[in-house]
Amino acid sequence: MTITQPDLSVFETLESEVRSYCRGWPTVFDRAQGSRMYDEDGHEYLDFFSGAGSLNYGHNNPVLKRALIDYLERDGVTHGLDMSTVAKRSFLRAFQDLVLRPRDLPYKVMFPGPTGTNAVESALKLARKVKGREAIVSFTNAFHGMSLGSLAVTGNAFKRAGAGIPLVHGTPMPFDHYFDGRVPDFLWFERLLEDQGSGLNQPAAVIVETVQGEGGINVARPEWLRSLADLCARRDMLLIVDDIQMGCGRTGAFFSFEEAGIVPDIVTVSKSISGYGLPMSLCLFKPELDIWEPGEHNGTFRGNNPAFVTAAAALETYWTDGSAMEKQTRARGEQVERALLAITEENPADAKEYRGRGLVWGLEFHDRARAGRVARRAFELGLLVETSGPESEVVKLLPALTITPEELDEGLSVVARAVRETA
Repeated sequence: MTITQPDLSVFETLESEVRSYCRGWPTVFDRAQGSRMYDEDGHEYLDFFSGAGSLNYGHNNPVLKRALIDYLERDGVTHGLDMSTVAKRSFLRAFQDLVLRPRDLPYKVMFPGPTGTNAVESALKLARKVKGREAIVSFTNAFHGMSLGSLAVTGNAFKRAGAGIPLVHGTPMPFDHYFDGRVPDFLWFERLLEDQGSGLNQPAAVIVETVQGEGGINVARPEWLRSLADLCARRDMLLIVDDIQMGCGRTGAFFSFEEAGIVPDIVTVSKSISGYGLPMSLCLFKPELDIWEPGEHNGTFRGNNPAFVTAAAALETYWTDGSAMEKQTRARGEQVERALLAITEENPADAKEYRGRGLVWGLEFHDRARAGRVARRAFELGLLVETSGPESEVVKLLPALTITPEELDEGLSVVARAVRETA
């Protein structure tokens, strides 16, 4: 692909140095549809990033776009705080009928604000309010958001350092596979809980991702998650599952914890819940935990009605028959797994391992800087992929759930070529 030098001057002179994704993809994007993005010069890119998991149904999904346009053209309410609106009612009914009831999940639904970190903050706040304790346990390599409460339960040292103040009341424990099977699951955690001299205050809750996306695509085993749920029940701790990136079908089932057969006390959902990339998040919790006073946790933009419209359309389009989307995602995931196996077999001295579930996968290299080189070469070849892990050592594949098998093969071929060409 020949790429002309884009005009980035206004971004470089006016926009803050905090910008990041644009540095890895130095072009100016103009439009997008499905699994394709196009820059202002017409160059085409296959998208294996999906808005960091916010576009599970692709860019400008035509069914969702039509619902949104119709709503705006009839002057539907755009901004509603937490007022009752037709759009919110339609979403709540669809969510209850298509997601909660079929899974026998009793959750109440809270709209805490439009971003994932808003949902995490509300979950932590509620857990502390319910239990009357301040301590929260999280896990190594976790990522839960960029606001202070979320950072306190995030593992990445670089992100934590951005807080500028001590991050308190969070205690990390080893995630699944952290000791490569050399230490029994939760041995350290349970010992600290039992020992009156450990210094660990009785936690209000434990927060966990079933697959750590930003942490390097670390996949928790179902039996590990079941053991964690059992430990929380025995030790009077609430279990919070952060499903912000891995929910909405990313791992196959609508919720990523379904495979483990657990029912968390609190669940955070965001990213693809709107279906269209519009800001929206949910905090779900068991009814007995709903001890909020009216207005005790609020936010100006928790009533994003256009997001309610596209969210309801996404559920009605893709989850009326939930098993169909789940089966398709698992089939696409097997396609990715086969390709990554071939890449590791072709490059046994370079590729360390691959891992994932559904349509989230990671490819790790012995040379920890290699992933960045692969991502840069993939961009030059017309593919958008990012890296993850504490040292950005993993190539992260996050294609849309609606991607075709042919598009998936096309992108995986680019990954394989990028690996070969960065040796």
